[in-house]
Amino acid sequence: MKKLLLTSSAAIMLTSACAVGPDFDKPAAPEVKSLVEGAFPEQTVSAENKSGAAQKFMQGKPVQADWWKLFGSEPLNQLMDQALKNNPDLKAARASLTQAQEQYYASLGGLLPSIDANYSPSRQRTSPAAFGQSGASSVFNLHNASVNVSYAVDLFGATRRGIEGLDAQVEAQRFEMEAAYLTLTANVATAAIQEASLREQIEETRDIIEIQREQLKLLEKQFAFGAISKTAVLEQQSLVAQTETTLPPLEKQLAQQRNLLATLAGSFPGDGIAHTFDLASLKLPEELPVSLPSDLVEQRPDIRAWQALMQAANAEVGIATAAMLPRITLAGSYGGTSSSFNNIFTPDTLVWNLGANILQPLFRGGELLHTKRATVAAYEKAEAQYRGVVLNAFRNVADVLRALQYDADALASQVRAERAAADSFALTDSQYKAGAIAYTQLLDTQRAWQQARIGLVQAQATRYADTVALFQALGGGWWNRGAGELTPQPPQAAEPEKQAAPAPAAPSAAPLILKSPTAPAVKPEQ
Repeated sequence: MKKLLLTSSAAIMLTSACAVGPDFDKPAAPEVKSLVEGAFPEQTVSAENKSGAAQKFMQGKPVQADWWKLFGSEPLNQLMDQALKNNPDLKAARASLTQAQEQYYASLGGLLPSIDANYSPSRQRTSPAAFGQSGASSVFNLHNASVNVSYAVDLFGATRRGIEGLDAQVEAQRFEMEAAYLTLTANVATAAIQEASLREQIEETRDIIEIQREQLKLLEKQFAFGAISKTAVLEQQSLVAQTETTLPPLEKQLAQQRNLLATLAGSFPGDGIAHTFDLASLKLPEELPVSLPSDLVEQRPDIRAWQALMQAANAEVGIATAAMLPRITLAGSYGGTSSSFNNIFTPDTLVWNLGANILQPLFRGGELLHTKRATVAAYEKAEAQYRGVVLNAFRNVADVLRALQYDADALASQVRAERAAADSFALTDSQYKAGAIAYTQLLDTQRAWQQARIGLVQAQATRYADTVALFQALGGGWWNRGAGELTPQPPQAAEPEKQAAPAPAAPSAAPLILKSPTAPAVKPEQ
């Protein structure tokens, strides 16, 4: 009996080699030759400033996995380590990946027979009247013990398509985790740069206020001697007050930025963070990687995740197609039934059965057909969304590259503007003290100098922030990280194209040619 059951199961498993529905085809790489429109310089312009170094664009240069270390800030490195250990969003992403993996492992059991042991003792009282006889009722014990085996033959691949879809979900979650990792590191670096910028803007503002107050003291003395009118004093008082009003908003933003950094690092705002940041402690990376267009889609976690979701949607088409075809289930049991437990396994009490069930849907009111059509539409939707993600990824990189180019131009202009404003203020200040010009001219140059100093700080911070944005846009270098929990397989080398088992092979860069799934023809009445 056992041999018969096992032989039958093995034979049917060997025959269930096909899986209906479309096999997943990796999207073709977009044939893009350049990440930006028109010519692009090999490097940015430089400026005579601590943040004014020229940045070289190194095409094909590897993206460093711990790219934030290029900024040369040990406090930033330490804060990043803390965030990677304690950030709750990253922990949630890890847990989601583990959940998807366990669901995939659980689904593999669907390819094997299920075997259950069953033992059910009972005590019963029966009356002969139930059988049309007379006499006294009787009480007896009944013991049933059996081993039950069932096997759903995956003749048309519904189970395997389901496993394929879950495997693709694992890949999607893996790259969702990488996306969370990349977002976290970019947010920490950007928040640290923003804190540094705010600190320097506050220092510049305080310095300007101090200069303006000194100027006010001078004017008050001149007014006391009758050398100037009260109007000049009032105008300077107004200027000091106006500059002072810009300080609280900057301090508020700084406090909020500190709260953000603490939260990103997995701490409560009240606990604070151990380090502070200023622009002087940051180094501007001078050699910037620029990925080849064909590599970009292999590197971006969001693109890789969407490709995996496409494969999962493709597997659903196969599942819906298989639901319209025959389903075969084998079942058998072997055991014993006896009124005494001691006799339950004797030859006289043994019972067994072997059976098969074949189910062919004949009429479901169009349910199965429309369900399959819905899965095809879902795949086409995923295909379109994937293309949108690819296009936006390329736009993101192009935006950042152009931003870096014009950030350098803006900083160079701002350096010149600040120096010109400083020289102008120094000249008008000396001229005013000599009585050669009116106070209104000095007031105008003060305002221009103030704006130029704050603008210079902001221009420096923008270069740092957009450099962070470039590393984020290029995928963050996860494929260059050492083996570990947060490392999917590297692009190109790792994921050969699969058809029946998903593993999101990320697209490459080209005008996306995406295939729509095609499924075997089915009868419309189903």
